[in-house]
Amino acid sequence: QVQLVESGGGLMQAGGSLRLSCARSGSQPSLNYMGWYRQSPGNERELVAEITYNGTTNYADSVKGRYSIYSDNAKNTLYLQMDNLKPEDTAVYYCNVRTPWRNYSYWGQGTQVTVTV
Repeated sequence: QVQLVESGGGLMQAGGSLRLSCARSGSQPSLNYMGWYRQSPGNERELVAEITYNGTTNYADSVKGRYSIYSDNAKNTLYLQMDNLKPEDTAVYYCNVRTPWRNYSYWGQGTQVTVTV
């Protein structure tokens, strides 16, 4: 069984930075896609950033140039560096790991990020 625990959320003023962490325990073959999603009230959960096993990254247009996703495989931890935060970045952020075929997908419990003007 794979478990994911996020940390690092909080309250920040616009223009500030936060770094989210996602610690992973347990293992399962082919969980090669790791990502961060977010959901704000009244909206669907959306992909923020994703990284594949070979280091290929993908970002939502709204965060390109401001967010950076990376992993430390030795620590089994996924990170999301968020710079130049904006009020519209306010959401619950979720960590996800999945197989390429999406037949297995695991989620963390979420961490709240609130950005004030």
